Amino acid sequence: MSHITFANHDFLYLLLVLVPMVIWYILKQRTSQASLQISTIEGFEKSPKTYKHYLRHILFAFRIIGLAFLILAFARPQSTDKWQNVITEGIDIILAMDISSSMLARDFKPNRLEASKNVAVEFISGRPNDRIGLVVFSGESFTQCPLTTDHAVLINLFRDIESGMIEDGTAIGMGLATGINRLKDSKAISKVAILLTDGVNNMGDIAPLTAAEIAKTFGVRVYTVGVGTKGMAPYPVQTPYGIQYQNIPVQIDEEMLEEIAQMTNGRYFRATNNQKLIEIYREIDQLEKSKIDVKEYSKKQEEYFPFALLAGILILTELLIRNTILRNIP
Repeated sequence: MSHITFANHDFLYLLLVLVPMVIWYILKQRTSQASLQISTIEGFEKSPKTYKHYLRHILFAFRIIGLAFLILAFARPQSTDKWQNVITEGIDIILAMDISSSMLARDFKPNRLEASKNVAVEFISGRPNDRIGLVVFSGESFTQCPLTTDHAVLINLFRDIESGMIEDGTAIGMGLATGINRLKDSKAISKVAILLTDGVNNMGDIAPLTAAEIAKTFGVRVYTVGVGTKGMAPYPVQTPYGIQYQNIPVQIDEEMLEEIAQMTNGRYFRATNNQKLIEIYREIDQLEKSKIDVKEYSKKQEEYFPFALLAGILILTELLIRNTILRNIP
């Protein structure tokens, strides 16, 4: 956002000098009039006033406005683009989200993936002072958005994720390890990873418990969320007649997710429907907060030249007209 400030703001007091100048000019016009003795003015009563009668007042306006612009130029106006440098209460959070094909199950509305995205976006919007990042995983993992306080960008990237972006599978250990890698250099006292999955680890070079050990080493607390109803859930299955939904048993490695949470001083949650998922994120929202530094960016640019240019044009115009069109006869 751009603001105008004045480096030499004391010069602005000179604008007050223009007020008595205007008053002096008005009083002078009432008392100072040219006179010529003639026998009668009867023949001049209906004579129209020429443009010179009005132009003489414009000259004074040019001078006053020109001086005003000149004073503003001396005050050195500057435009400033600035983001404030503040210390805010917050934590660093990485959301590690499973985007495997099983997240398209319809036990959540409209499905597990979209429900998880919607609730996470609401969670992000409610924590404006936190740095939050996003990691997605299925058969492998990658960082969709690094830690940032620019939540508008994060939310846009969040809404763009979909199942099938990367190789299918469930690499829980890789997803958690990628998230920890983003948090390990954080200066925040409180570093949190929220790991959300609906399955069992079946791919990746890093075991989930190994990733949990790494998280513990770097002081990252992991909150694990298992997503899926208990029992059977409708999964989309490709058939010769198109996509059809078949009820398939829900398999979540809750024992492993609980162990990850316990090792890192976190908690495990089980979301069986949309409302339960909302409640889980609300509970996580009550985490303790630590101070983080939001860096300042400031850029100043001198803006005096337009004011000086206008002042010069107005004053030169006044002098030109006064010594040509309205030149006095000696």
